[in-house]
Amino acid sequence: MTVQLSNLEHLPNYQITERLDVVYGSTVRSKHVGKDLFAGLKNIVGGELTAYTELLEESRQEAIDRMIVKAEALGADAVVGLRFSTSSIAQGASELFVYGTAVKAVRMPQQPVYQSTNQSSNHHSQYEEPVASVAQPSTVKSPDDLPRFNPFGE
Repeated sequence: MTVQLSNLEHLPNYQITERLDVVYGSTVRSKHVGKDLFAGLKNIVGGELTAYTELLEESRQEAIDRMIVKAEALGADAVVGLRFSTSSIAQGASELFVYGTAVKAVRMPQQPVYQSTNQSSNHHSQYEEPVASVAQPSTVKSPDDLPRFNPFGE
């Protein structure tokens, strides 16, 4: 099962049917002494600290993976409202924390796409076929008219 992730309060093209619970994942990492020494030298001349960039990327992925395991255990289809947080735990050690709301969701049927023409121009070249204008049925709702899921239950 693939758990979809969204930093929005909803999942585009899906209807959220049930809110399950808040899920999270975290990891605490410390700096490597050798990498820290190199980063100190790099800090003098400037530039990206690639060792720290890699460390943060690994930390984000580990925290997300742990959160997904918890969401799957609840039977979730998605996690919405995804957020990241960091904090300093001790000298040289930081926590990366990710959290969101695990939900059940079903894919909404795709709405047909209607093609309309500019009614003010009746001129067609000899190679163009006039395209009939088709009005959208009144049963088709725009995404703004659909109910939104509020992860806070309000």
